[in-house]
Amino acid sequence: MHAVFLDQQTFRSSISLAKIEQQLDSLTCFATTSAEQITARSLDAQIIITNKVVLSADKLEQLPQLKLICITATGTNNVDLLAAKKLGIAVCNVSGYSTPSVSQYVFAQMLEYYSQTTHHNQNCVADIWQQSPTFCYHGNGFSELSGKTLGIVGYGNLGQAVAQIGQAFGMQVMIAERPNAASIRADRLSFEQVLAESDVLTLHCPQTPDTENLINSQTLAKMKSTAMLINTARGPIVNSCDLLNALNNQQIAYAALDVLEREPPPADHVLLKAISATATKPLNNLKITAHIAWGVSNHSNDYSI
Repeated sequence: MHAVFLDQQTFRSSISLAKIEQQLDSLTCFATTSAEQITARSLDAQIIITNKVVLSADKLEQLPQLKLICITATGTNNVDLLAAKKLGIAVCNVSGYSTPSVSQYVFAQMLEYYSQTTHHNQNCVADIWQQSPTFCYHGNGFSELSGKTLGIVGYGNLGQAVAQIGQAFGMQVMIAERPNAASIRADRLSFEQVLAESDVLTLHCPQTPDTENLINSQTLAKMKSTAMLINTARGPIVNSCDLLNALNNQQIAYAALDVLEREPPPADHVLLKAISATATKPLNNLKITAHIAWGVSNHSNDYSI
């Protein structure tokens, strides 16, 4: 049994593959694999291990020996699941491994936005507090999470963990039903109601044809002007151009994104250009991080990409 790992560079170098190798006759690892290299590298493999390499129907049809695809992530949107099933190729993923990390990231972004800790620290760095006539300097102030409405789109392991933490902070948690659902389950509210009432809307749904472009000009227009949007799911769920317009026009107050449509993104990505230090007036109500919410730290500088 021969296996190939097409994008081992997405793993930390400290992660051992020894137990996988013990189950195989051979394992060949590649740091990264382009679309043009997939067929040649996988032709003799019965198993493909991959994180983000896209395995489309036409690629799978060129791999007659392939029996199993192991996705080293929760999301399965990089594999054509229907084509794999038709070809008799099993597909498995890893669920739940990043739940604590991603849910922590969600609240790190919320707390930074509502508590304004960077702003208040800067008031000390800039000697503003030191010159205050009273014992404290309020600056921008801050707002409590308690009492705010937390809307969750996608209620799997991640959505449930975020809900539990939100409840611990005293937030009112709303779980969104699928858009255009024929009926609404007992523990859910309509997608439209969650959009309209959320102070924070956080996305934890998988990327599917039904969720791509889910957050667009129409849905953003239904949100509160004071709302915060967080996306740790998949980039294509949010329409970047529509989000940029919404932020520029104060349709919503703030957005924090850990994912974009292409990863790594092009240097001229519309949202990255908007927050660039070289922009004429960089957006101050948008924060972007490099798909790191899932990556639990091992207390070193060796992080996955």
